[in-house]
Amino acid sequence: MSTDYQSGREALGGRLRELRTEAGLQGKDLAERLGWQRSKVSRLENGKQTATAADLEAWARALDVPAEIPDLQSRLRGLESQQRSWRRQLAAGPRAVQDRYVAEYRRTATVRGYEATVVPGLFQTPDYARHLLILNAELMQSPRDTDAAVSARMKRQEVLYEGNKTFRVLVWEGVLHALGCPREVMAGQLDRLVGLIGLSQVSLGIVPFGARLKLTPKHGFWIFDEQRVVVETVNTEFTLESDEDVALYGRVWDRLDEAAVYGQQTHRLIGRARASLDLN
Repeated sequence: MSTDYQSGREALGGRLRELRTEAGLQGKDLAERLGWQRSKVSRLENGKQTATAADLEAWARALDVPAEIPDLQSRLRGLESQQRSWRRQLAAGPRAVQDRYVAEYRRTATVRGYEATVVPGLFQTPDYARHLLILNAELMQSPRDTDAAVSARMKRQEVLYEGNKTFRVLVWEGVLHALGCPREVMAGQLDRLVGLIGLSQVSLGIVPFGARLKLTPKHGFWIFDEQRVVVETVNTEFTLESDEDVALYGRVWDRLDEAAVYGQQTHRLIGRARASLDLN
């Protein structure tokens, strides 16, 4: 079973547990309502068993939340393929995607990432995230559960403060100038990036304009525990797990890293971008 599939199954189980606890029920109480063994409730909530569409419908109806059925079944469909259509994943709104990322980062010790157009979700402020999620919902013509998705994205950031994890992240300098939000929101986002410099678990590098490059910056990508790579395009998310693909993206990251600046140089580039917002 792929790790991507398992993290998605764990995120679905977490949502099932959340619905149960919100209803004020113990696992044994829900099992009685459904006529199931208690162990089945536990396996589904802990990602040890894949729910069927019928299981999810029964779960929601037993908790008297039938409106949750489309969201739950959308999450189940999202488990089907390593090539995940964004339109399909976002059919019930973006929160399910964010919940899956929370599970992914919690089970990962070392992350290397690169973004060419947007501040990484791990580093986003709530206001910046909200504007980007709204823009994406408009583009994809998907339902909006923006507040819940922002909350889930912020929850993902808790991993930045866990001492057993390492995050080595690169961004293209253009990320600091791309305005997908109001200028004052971008100013707050840039201040957030400055606050990350020096955090022991985080290494933030910027590939500056004018740097001599061994390759041209392309799409963003994330390498998890040197075992799998997640690549996002406009319409699809790919998970790559072959040794060759992981090694290739590792070399790409290394070559971008050779051109990146860190520490005080990073601080200066962020300060220059903030000054260009001209908020006075």
